[in-house]
Amino acid sequence: MIMIPSQATRDIVHFLKSLRDTIIHEFETLESQARFARNPWEHHTGGGGEISLIHGEIFEKAAVNWSGVSGANFPMQDGMGPFFATGVSLITHMANPYAPTVHMNIRYIETETKQWFGGGYDLTPMGFPFSEDTLHFHNIAKTTLDQYNPELYPQFSKNAREYFYIPHRKKERGVGGIFFDHYNSGNFEQDLAMWKSIGTTFLESYLPILRRRIQQQYTAAERTIQLKQRAHYAEFNLMYDRGTKFGFISGGNPEAILCSMPPLASW
Repeated sequence: MIMIPSQATRDIVHFLKSLRDTIIHEFETLESQARFARNPWEHHTGGGGEISLIHGEIFEKAAVNWSGVSGANFPMQDGMGPFFATGVSLITHMANPYAPTVHMNIRYIETETKQWFGGGYDLTPMGFPFSEDTLHFHNIAKTTLDQYNPELYPQFSKNAREYFYIPHRKKERGVGGIFFDHYNSGNFEQDLAMWKSIGTTFLESYLPILRRRIQQQYTAAERTIQLKQRAHYAEFNLMYDRGTKFGFISGGNPEAILCSMPPLASW
């Protein structure tokens, strides 16, 4: 049995695809020539997705992916039956060491009896953090969430600090952000509005930082530092990231799942 998406779910998919297109357009404005290449894929149980990947002068590698997958049995928990999962996930790996990596994901999952939202965004300087960048990134997240509930930002920020932690390195992956999962307050419309706001304010949180940093001069030694920090990022994504695990367990497209990996790293 495969779930048939409701009109509300189809509206969510439309929002996600539109958000994906907006982010791709804004990223492309920073490049002189490079553009995203799109590659659709199908899931063996139903649905599929689209990989959007760029390699340019500014973005050494960036991926902005959409997926919408259905199946007869939810892969992360037995007994939940048919499911539909959709989301947008992105990652940037910048050519300039001073320009930080960012990750953003917003997702919606429903079964026959439950539905929930998840996602967030987090910032990872590759060896060169700037306090003003961190402050701006967090201020956008806080301002976005405070309009719905002033308790959300402290909780989601704490979630990010705990989730994006690399145990074997004994450090956070970056300078934090916000993260939430299995979120359902009982008020679907308010949850949806909050979730959409996180997606639509992402560019406001990140683009001003990029524009400040991509013009800075850097040395070969600073590039080496960047590549070593990227190794820590790769370690987290392969060992601890739930999205990576869900993607593989659910039979997702390995190329889409591993888009988060940096193009180069050093150990």
